[in-house]
Amino acid sequence: MDDYRTVADAVAADIAAGRLRPGDRLAPQRAFARRHGIANSTAIRVYAELARRGLVVGEVGRGTFVRATPPVDGPALAEPAPQRIDLELNHPVAEGQSQLLAPGLAALQRPDVLGAALRPLTAAGTPGAREAFADLLARGGPRPDPGRLLFAGNGRQAIAAALAALVPPGGRLAVEALTYPVVKALAARLGISLVPVPSDEHGMLPAALAELHRAAPLHALYTQPTLHNPLGVTMPDGRRGELADTLGLLGLHAVEDAVWGFLAADAPPPLAAYAPDRVVLVDSLSKRLAPGLTVGVAVTPRELSAPVSAALRSAGTAASGFALAVACRWIADGAVDAVVAAKRRDAAARARIAAERLAGFSVTADPRACFCWWRLPGRWRADTFVAAAARQGIAVTPAAAFAAGRGGAPHAVRIGLASPSPQVLGEALDVLARIARSGPEDNCAD
Repeated sequence: MDDYRTVADAVAADIAAGRLRPGDRLAPQRAFARRHGIANSTAIRVYAELARRGLVVGEVGRGTFVRATPPVDGPALAEPAPQRIDLELNHPVAEGQSQLLAPGLAALQRPDVLGAALRPLTAAGTPGAREAFADLLARGGPRPDPGRLLFAGNGRQAIAAALAALVPPGGRLAVEALTYPVVKALAARLGISLVPVPSDEHGMLPAALAELHRAAPLHALYTQPTLHNPLGVTMPDGRRGELADTLGLLGLHAVEDAVWGFLAADAPPPLAAYAPDRVVLVDSLSKRLAPGLTVGVAVTPRELSAPVSAALRSAGTAASGFALAVACRWIADGAVDAVVAAKRRDAAARARIAAERLAGFSVTADPRACFCWWRLPGRWRADTFVAAAARQGIAVTPAAAFAAGRGGAPHAVRIGLASPSPQVLGEALDVLARIARSGPEDNCAD
């Protein structure tokens, strides 16, 4: 009978229309059979037919996934591909993390516990939350004083509050020359001027920071010492000490973004450990766990607690009691540690895929990170490469998105490794490598 082909055609139509995207996982075959009212044997034939057409791929122990757009012959800048593989967004998801997190919600089903979690809170949260998050942050260095913790809805909001407290409208904020794009957007909204500071292979140069401050006073610094996004650089112990000393000599405060630091278990202590009275340490659960239910935390010097708290209150971005209650249970029951361990393994596996598929190119990548920095071959400009990749259904981020200065951005792209399945990631990187080897002049449509 050909009934299985009719069902396969319907799934293929969902893939073609984008209702099922590259990397999406199909239901297990028995569940698929029940949903469509067909026999298990028919479901097996449907999946086999989809694989024969090149639309899905099975991964042992993981399931069946929609394939990446296969490499196609013809100009890279010709007709666009119908599907999109997102190597821009970077939200790591560990296999089975929902199962690890679900038990932490059970206690909140009790009316008394839920009622307490739904009460309004200030940015200081609760005593229990401050203790729990101090324990969590201590796993990356010295345990911070719980009394110095403030809570935001997410890490971005904590960064925004810290910047608003430190830099007045029209003020100057020092950043790495390539920096987190959200900070560029926050600076524009707050009326802050960004001042790019040169870096080397170890991170920001303290002497360059001091020189810029002497030329025209700076109000604060924003930096990512561990797994810098997009470069993947982790500042060594000696450089952190130099930078901390420079902050003290200049009388500057810094905002340290540690959101990706959980992936680097062996990194030096955070910059805040070297200069606790000079650094606002910002972290969150969005990358550790999931962006859908997260908490941002700011460890503030005592003199900055009131202005950062006021910034969170005025913006309405203090963490909700419910999110804090759930997060504390996940920290206490070991769910956060289990998910983090799984994400570290997954990130390392994806970094190996990138190293294999992009071998021979100028790629900077930390083997623990969920992204890599690709300096393109000389014939390629970043914007042209991004356009060529988009024509093949692959989204990557050009260097200009990270550039803080007004000068030209390098001809480079950031590749996010976390979002698609490993199979789809490898296939997408193969397509990008093929594009890079061919060159734009060989792939222009007439």
